[in-house]
Amino acid sequence: MTPAPIAVALDAPDLETAARWASLVTPHVSTVKVGLELYLRYGPDVIASVRGASGVQVFLDLKLHDIPNTVAGATRSVARLRPAYLTVHAAGGPAMIRAAVEAAPHTKIAAVTVLTSLTAADLAAIGLDGPTPDAVRRLAALSVAAGATALVCSPHEVAAVRAEVGAGIDLITPGVRPAGADTQDQARVATPEQALADGADLLVIGRPITGSADPGATAAAIAASLRRTASS
Repeated sequence: MTPAPIAVALDAPDLETAARWASLVTPHVSTVKVGLELYLRYGPDVIASVRGASGVQVFLDLKLHDIPNTVAGATRSVARLRPAYLTVHAAGGPAMIRAAVEAAPHTKIAAVTVLTSLTAADLAAIGLDGPTPDAVRRLAALSVAAGATALVCSPHEVAAVRAEVGAGIDLITPGVRPAGADTQDQARVATPEQALADGADLLVIGRPITGSADPGATAAAIAASLRRTASS
């Protein structure tokens, strides 16, 4: 059975918990996501620990944002770990994105457009012209022109981004919550079924799975729901 296009966010307090979560969900999902906190605490060892023997895809979510030369160096330093995806901030500009792409030819550089925690008021406060869908589309187009092969956007913008960039670019959507789940610190959310229907390729789901009593069973249930939706 093909694993579901879900990246489980392993926002764990320690390496052992992250590895256990990864082993439980791996039969059901295509990808596990390692974020900034876990990577900074444990370094490259975390990648081998969560990948295990399964060979599951690893999404390294570091959201690099610095001058092009620094981002190129940072990207080269993690490219040897062969993550499937590595994130950079689209707001870093075309030269920075291009530097990351050139530094990691075997990794998909995923440009983060607008964080799912940000509201329209937040964008105005930091001086980014809105409304939010327009800002996301501009950053998406800029990133793809600079060589990014994946984009991160909220489920609310994924249909517009797909129309903007066309096929061939992986769209990754955080802020995905199964029906009835708490939105927590995400401002722009949708269900897994809706996000896929709107054009997402990879759904980032964390606490609804890892915070459940049985992460493996929860991942399996969400994967089964997506398969039913796809076949209906």
